[in-house]
Parts: sequence; structure tokens; C-alpha cells
Amino acid sequence: MGAFDDAMKNAVPGGNLATPIAVAVGALILGKMFGGGSAPPAPAPGRVAPPPAPSLPANPPAGSVMGGLSDLIGKLTAGGAAPQVNSWIGPGTNQPIQPGQLGSALGQNTLNELSQRTGMSQQELLNQLAAVLPQLINHLTPNGRMPTLADLEK
Repeated sequence: MGAFDDAMKNAVPGGNLATPIAVAVGALILGKMFGGGSAPPAPAPGRVAPPPAPSLPANPPAGSVMGGLSDLIGKLTAGGAAPQVNSWIGPGTNQPIQPGQLGSALGQNTLNELSQRTGMSQQELLNQLAAVLPQLINHLTPNGRMPTLADLEK
């Protein structure tokens, strides 16, 4: 089993990868929901650009776990969750993210699509994603860096 599968099992409550939240997380990372390999969006007017997440590759392959993870991290960072995301990638305790903040960072279009794919209400989806994403990103970024292809195949 690969590192992505292991990280998913460790992050999803009960390790059940058939649950709607596992579908949502898979869609976020594997579903090219953010355009695959594109630059993170500019911060909203009036917001200061967040610091870049540590150790992200410049051009991960679009459509790959690395590309999807990089896109998700970029989206969350640009959406105002940089301190939380940096804590998930770096060493130490993972800072929690509030469901409302996560929803704002992901955006309404992404929430609509995830809700439709999973059959979950947006609030339930955000509650569960807020619990799962810190663990998943932490597991997928060992030693404060993006995984390599070799890491994901282990």
C-alpha cells in the first residue's frame, strides 16, 4: 500500500476509505479541483499575501498526488490559512482550522462540488474536513517537505 493510502487510512475516522469524507479528500487531492499545477490564486483584496508553504516543488506534475496536494496547500494558504497549513507541514503540533475558515479558503464552488459528490451537507463536510485535512497533510509531508514519487510508492 502506498503512502497516500496509508495517510488516508490514518486521517479518515475509522480508516474507512469508502466514507463520504474519504471521497471528498480524494477529490480535493486527486480530482484536479484547483486546475492542476497552476499558481495559487491571488489573495482577496485587503488581505496580505501569506508566506509560502515550506518545501513545495515549483512545478509538481498536474493530476498527481503531489500536484493535487500542492494545489490544495496553495489554495488554503492563499485563502488565509497559512499558519495552520504551515503547522501541518512543519514539525510540532498541528494547529486546528475552523470549519468556517476552511470553507472560506476552499471557496463556494469547491464546496458545492464536494457536497454534490459526497451527498453531505456543506456544514457536515466542513466539520469533517477540518478534522481530517490537518492529519492527512501532516502524514503526506514528512519532515516538512512534499513527498517524492518514491515516498508515495512505499
